Amino acid sequence: MPGMNGWRNFCEPIRGNDSDLMQPNSVVFLIGRLVIGQNGIMSTPAVSCVIRKIKAVGGIILTASHNPGGPNGDFGIKFNISSGGPAPEGITDKIFQISKSLQEYHICPELKVDLSAIGKQTFDVDTFKPFTVEIVDSVESYAEMLRDIFDFAALKELLSGPNHINVRLDAMHGVVGPYVKKIVCEELGSPANSAVNCVPSEDFGGHHPDPNLTYAADLVNTMKGGEYDFGAAFDGDGDRNMVLGKHGFFVNPSDSVAVIGANITSIPYFQKTGVKGLARSMPTSGALDNVAKALKMQLYETPTGWKFFGNLMDAGKLSLCGEESFGTGSDHIREKDGLWAVLAWLSILATRKQSVEDIMKDHWQKFGRNFFTRYDYEEVDSDAANKMIDHLQTTMSAKAFVGQKFSSGDKTYQVEKADNFEYTDPVDGSVSKGQGLRIIFSDGSRIIFRLSGTGSAGATIRLYIDSYEKDPQKIYQDPQVMLAPLVDIALRISQLQEKTGRTAPTVIT
Repeated sequence: MPGMNGWRNFCEPIRGNDSDLMQPNSVVFLIGRLVIGQNGIMSTPAVSCVIRKIKAVGGIILTASHNPGGPNGDFGIKFNISSGGPAPEGITDKIFQISKSLQEYHICPELKVDLSAIGKQTFDVDTFKPFTVEIVDSVESYAEMLRDIFDFAALKELLSGPNHINVRLDAMHGVVGPYVKKIVCEELGSPANSAVNCVPSEDFGGHHPDPNLTYAADLVNTMKGGEYDFGAAFDGDGDRNMVLGKHGFFVNPSDSVAVIGANITSIPYFQKTGVKGLARSMPTSGALDNVAKALKMQLYETPTGWKFFGNLMDAGKLSLCGEESFGTGSDHIREKDGLWAVLAWLSILATRKQSVEDIMKDHWQKFGRNFFTRYDYEEVDSDAANKMIDHLQTTMSAKAFVGQKFSSGDKTYQVEKADNFEYTDPVDGSVSKGQGLRIIFSDGSRIIFRLSGTGSAGATIRLYIDSYEKDPQKIYQDPQVMLAPLVDIALRISQLQEKTGRTAPTVIT
């Protein structure tokens, strides 16, 4: 099914494991059993959950992620290793090297598998007799895991008790729809009409399944009406989420993970396991840093990519993490997890008995506020994008750049540090270079540029602006107003618009 999350295959090895992939001339796998979600559909978090539960050697995910799907849209093949997390570069590089030396491959005879029938189906294949395909409930293993993490009785009281709140959850025609229906509506008692767009569609209903203010505009407009107390949207494969409060009050992803961190004991799972550490990707705002500092927790700053978090989790160093690209998760699995994040927020609401907006404002009063925005310049000519980045790197490398002052309006910023972010993994010592151009000012404000994107057309330049504010009189201001001077300075330094010809970015947060 091109463009959506199709088959989720979990491979039980006859021989072979992750380390075998590091041997270029070895026989990698002989697979005798496949485990597939009912109707070929599972969310990415559920994939990670099931891999870990059945101790599979790995899983294959067919996904458009948060990009437009359908026959003419995006489609990707992703391999997750036995930990349940994305394959690290060491493994994907070896897979690529092996692929270049293959001389032949054998195709299995067509197997008529009934993807709708839960249970085991066996087939006679030359190498394996029998060859087993097991169809599993797409939701149950994942739901069972969540029951051990959250207080479902408290959540049920919040969603269906005498003083219940009204929620609006938009699955955006992605694979998370059945999970929302079964867990939030059927088990926790939220009315059936509180969940919308829950039937998965291979082209996501013709929409872009990215849970942000631009692409989830229908949810935003509905929330502005005031009928619902809490709103959330999910992406195509269920690992990203956006949280909204009453009247459309927006919680940016950087603040979302920070609030969960500050209220982490509202979640029973962390009461049992304790908190080993917190982490964020480099472009994500410093809001989580403020929580870590106040609560005396270890904070890690990693490159973008969940595999870096997974390494820390596997080493027992990390409990909660997040990325500004609407991904939040914990060490219960090795992927970001949209529905988990929503239940975490609902747990905080149940404990504090406050609105989303009040919780967020109290958080800013206690920890200060990181004003944050991200601009995406999409489908930029690749040559122009690379020339712009080269120009910026040359500018930043000049000796006179550090210490230079830049002014816009009534604001003046002095450059304290300028670099291309480099990360040394504290677990395995591996070094990841060239992870994003950073300009850090003396007041802690940051401008970050990255060439990014998983789409198929052109290049995407992402511009991140982050500025910390402690003054109680200023923390409730509009982020776009507060950050306008820094945005102006960023565009002047980079000459982004002049060099790429792009003047109308998509404002993500």
